[in-house]
Amino acid sequence: SRSQRTRHKVVRRKPKAMAMAQRIARGATKIARAVVDEVEGSQGTRAFLTGILKRGLAAEAGDLKKTVLHDFHVENGAKMVPFAGWSMPIQYKDSIMESTQWCRSNASLFDVAHMCGLSLKGKDAIAFLEKLVVGDVKSLKPGTGTLSVFTNENGGIIDDSVITKVNDDHIYLVVNAGCRDKDLAHIEKHLKAFQGQGGDVNMHVHDERSLLALQGPEAANILQTYVKEDLGSMYFSDFKMIDVDGAPCWVTRTGYTGEDGFELSIPDENTLQIAKAFLSSDKVRLTGLGARDSLRLEAGLCLYGNDLEEHISPVEAGLTWTIGKSRREKCDFLGGEIIKKHLTDGVPQRRVGLVSEKGAPPRSHAQIALEDGTVVGEVTSGAFSPNLKKNVAMGYVEKAHAKAGTKLSVLVRGKQNDAVVTKMPFVPAKYYKP
Repeated sequence: SRSQRTRHKVVRRKPKAMAMAQRIARGATKIARAVVDEVEGSQGTRAFLTGILKRGLAAEAGDLKKTVLHDFHVENGAKMVPFAGWSMPIQYKDSIMESTQWCRSNASLFDVAHMCGLSLKGKDAIAFLEKLVVGDVKSLKPGTGTLSVFTNENGGIIDDSVITKVNDDHIYLVVNAGCRDKDLAHIEKHLKAFQGQGGDVNMHVHDERSLLALQGPEAANILQTYVKEDLGSMYFSDFKMIDVDGAPCWVTRTGYTGEDGFELSIPDENTLQIAKAFLSSDKVRLTGLGARDSLRLEAGLCLYGNDLEEHISPVEAGLTWTIGKSRREKCDFLGGEIIKKHLTDGVPQRRVGLVSEKGAPPRSHAQIALEDGTVVGEVTSGAFSPNLKKNVAMGYVEKAHAKAGTKLSVLVRGKQNDAVVTKMPFVPAKYYKP
């Protein structure tokens, strides 16, 4: 029946993705067990640690890349784990619960230098990029940015990216660490063809720079101490090239926590200096990937590889707002014909938020069902919320069951736990806007 076909589509995982997940899991299992044994024993923490390491594209320890702050992390008691081919801190001396709560009331400093920053320059940079992403980059004011997604020929999401229009001839963007190789290959493939037709655009990958994120209600006060510019006139998604503690930085008012905050692209040689400057305040703590994941989940933000994949369109993912309104008629980007059909005809599944009050937190791939046990979807991310003190998750369900307030259940360890479809973010966003 049509219902059965729809249901099958919702819970299906592509064989390629499943094979990759299995390879990742085998490589990360030993480290996951070791870390889980050392941190707090709550079910939510265990579920999170196992999940984040499984999707971390683990490599042998000797093959891992290191950020310029690697030794600094170790000196400060960080537990280092493989993530997307890098050795990254998952937590420090405080627990993931404590770190998550700290960021919501003070300020947290994250080393996110594993992510890939790159620039497109030339008079045709915008025209080129708009062939690959769904956003209206052309209409952005200089010094502002937006979230967008790269799409494939089938309308699926290759990656999500924060895209900044520095000026009409310079676009700066940051892509996910785990997608770096495929993203760069994808961009370079289309770049060569575009240049072959006379297009004026070149790409530079900023491997000479690091990336730090300063997040939380105290972030602006801390950063203001080290810059001359008035941050009060710099709003969410604004970008400035300014000196921070005397070092030339690219500062964007953005983040991955739902809090006010900044991401700073910093020359490698100045990164430790700036990190130490921020941490001289008792309002700032080093924070690892563990808290970063629980913060972004509380904020209802997607994680590529879990909540976004190449067979999911931006419409299904609840990211229709990333598709520029001026571009929805032509949809002149990769997969545009399919995405336009999704916009006009609708989609069979939608990403939703879920809250469950009792039982263990739902994990990725847990089945979502009706009260009678009929499976209607699948969890993509789930954990115990340190700030809400309840289980939160997101996943994909059949469109008929995606309305807020719908009562469902999630299958966790053989038990059906009650869950309610809930609007996201779970924790109110605190972005600094005019």
